[in-house]
Amino acid sequence: MDAAERLGAYDAFTAEVRAELADVSARMEELRSENKVKTATYRQLFATRITLKDIDRRLDARGL
Repeated sequence: MDAAERLGAYDAFTAEVRAELADVSARMEELRSENKVKTATYRQLFATRITLKDIDRRLDARGL
């Protein structure tokens, strides 16, 4: 894998992380609107969102 392919892979990864973060946030908002913030699903999504936000923050810090 050459440098251009690696950069393309990082760009694809970045896009996937941000899309998943948006999806998780939307699903959490839907559960919040239904007053289901104490469900296991909401808590799992919350943990996933924290992880994705950390990855996104690290990508931003490196200009990706």
